[in-house]
Amino acid sequence: MKRRPGLWTVIDGRGMAFERLLHRLRERGGAATSPRIDREVKRIVEQVRRGGDRALVAFTRRFDRVRLRPQELSIGPEELRVAERALPRRQARALKLAARRIAAFHRHQLEKGWIYRDGSGFRLGQKVEPLERVGVYVPGGTAAYPSSVLMNVIPARVAGVREIVVATPPRRGGVPLSVRAAAAVAGASALYQMGGAQAIAALAFGTESVPRVDKICGPGNIYVTAAKRMIFGQVDIDMVAGPSEVLVVADSAARARLVAVDIVAQAEHDPLAAAILVTTSSALAYRVTREVDTLLETLPRRRIARRALERFGATVLVGGVEEAAEVVNRIAPEHLQLMVQRPGRLAGLVRHAGAIFVGSDTPVALGDYIAGPSHVLPTAGTARFSSPLGVYDFLKRSSVVQASPAVLEKLGRVAAELAEMEGLGAHALAVYERLGYNQA
Repeated sequence: MKRRPGLWTVIDGRGMAFERLLHRLRERGGAATSPRIDREVKRIVEQVRRGGDRALVAFTRRFDRVRLRPQELSIGPEELRVAERALPRRQARALKLAARRIAAFHRHQLEKGWIYRDGSGFRLGQKVEPLERVGVYVPGGTAAYPSSVLMNVIPARVAGVREIVVATPPRRGGVPLSVRAAAAVAGASALYQMGGAQAIAALAFGTESVPRVDKICGPGNIYVTAAKRMIFGQVDIDMVAGPSEVLVVADSAARARLVAVDIVAQAEHDPLAAAILVTTSSALAYRVTREVDTLLETLPRRRIARRALERFGATVLVGGVEEAAEVVNRIAPEHLQLMVQRPGRLAGLVRHAGAIFVGSDTPVALGDYIAGPSHVLPTAGTARFSSPLGVYDFLKRSSVVQASPAVLEKLGRVAAELAEMEGLGAHALAVYERLGYNQA
């Protein structure tokens, strides 16, 4: 096989080349830590925090080349419903079917509060409440992403969030009809024509026209990602997401054409996207290479896909299912696609992956749009400790503690002793006063 960069670099899953691949994949996830970008984003965030609408519309004019007055930033629910009615019928049906499926899946994630009384008589429990206001960022630029609206807004709505606002970069011709319609279908409260770091700052701190939210979710470019990292603590965020990625595990029985299509489908997202093939068959790797070459001759986004594959593509050869699982767990991919004869067995060995697509009939594209789970997933190896966006991201929990006089008598002295052990006399006194006796 002719050796070339990217996907066509064939490496051993147990060698040093694999370690270098791991490092390269993790490093690309930290692209948003550029000191120059951080300085620029910090300046934007601070100006919006101080200047409110005035700074927001100035940055919109500068970066998006769109002139808006503050009162034009918001598109209200009635206008969104008008967009929904104006959408071509087939597109409207597709959005509504996807919305129903996403909502049905996420209803399984709902949590309930609980109370119990323990053996000491304590009444203990947990109260679960939704966040009050959430901001969803939807990328704009040269493309429209109605699916991102559905995948972020609907889990929040199922959780019971009272107000969900969408922010997306404005265009001279207006926000795309499909995005406005998706906001209506998903149940968004309003859509704001604002993008970039300035939109994140407006959601985090609020302006005269934009309400301050409790949490910001949704993907964005390097400036959006840097801004989300910067404002975390003022509000919550879903995750610091990096470029998209797929890992396809395929054996000798897999169809090379399907493997190639799924690899290129991920690579066409972004020049920083990663697409890794893990296989037990060098013959399959060769066939996939030929199919990828053919695809890259005709696809509209072939230049983007080629750049991604040359920089962040590879074929990893492994000796069997267990070794394949080891490679998967070390990479911890955002999307994992299993195109092997016994995918269930391999899925059982996987510990770290954002989403697992089991079998050759389950392309990642199904999960991107219609399957049901949110397509907002951990990237750059963070699936080791992070989960897909879900209802649980929009819920908060409060502990409930209730003691009776008998419980206070039974356990109060122990609490006071622990307080004294830490040198916190007032803590101990708060118990002793209730027990009615002196500390001595």
